[in-house]
Amino acid sequence: MAVSIKKPDEIKKMRVVGRLTAQVLDMITPYVVPGTTTEELNQRCHDYIVSELNSIPAPLNYRGFPKSICTSVNHVICHGIPGEKRLKQGDIINIDVTLIKDGYHGDASRTFFAGKPSILGERVTRISKECLEKAIELVKPGLFLGDIGSAIQQHAENAGFSVVRKYCGHGIGKEFHEDPQVLHYGNPGTGLELQPGMTFTIEPMINTGKADTRLLGDGWTVITRDHGLSAQWEHTVLVTETGVEILTQSEHADNS
Repeated sequence: MAVSIKKPDEIKKMRVVGRLTAQVLDMITPYVVPGTTTEELNQRCHDYIVSELNSIPAPLNYRGFPKSICTSVNHVICHGIPGEKRLKQGDIINIDVTLIKDGYHGDASRTFFAGKPSILGERVTRISKECLEKAIELVKPGLFLGDIGSAIQQHAENAGFSVVRKYCGHGIGKEFHEDPQVLHYGNPGTGLELQPGMTFTIEPMINTGKADTRLLGDGWTVITRDHGLSAQWEHTVLVTETGVEILTQSEHADNS
């Protein structure tokens, strides 16, 4: 699959669906509290996406995924399936939301705290967000994907954490997952050169322990092999003529 360069009319649609994606994460924020189940979070997001935003939750039935969002708690790295698990005081949970609106996708995630997190939980969550922010700051025409991966890897490893290598960001648009793959590690000056009109996700998964992963028997849930904590933040971005536009940026200054 060739890398898709979005035309102005496509970019308009990507802006719309990106804004709606951020709204879902803003909406669910107050409900991430000890005692709630991940299925309750899923149902709230599903109802809001379908009824309030007149959109489609992209994960639902995607390659057989059974729910409308991904909920990844503590040592779950990504693709956690919502269920009857109740959040406990101090849990960290990544909520990953992807919408389809007018044929185009928006994809974003945040790591939330259920109550007061542990010092380690707070720190890995903060570092993972900083990794995303440092990567986005670099994005502009002429940059290489390796520059993005290198910035993320350096910041995470300098903090004493590791970067998951088996899962990565991706191009996005009419398709949920398009080229290119956006690795969260690498060497400066390597990989694909960015061009205006590219849209892709950056979504570093940062572990407190080793980077090794394990896929559970449900075929979706990915956990840290050593059961260390994992945190992730994600945005969909557009490469502009002069830099970058975050398509899934929250309208609220205190959110990502």
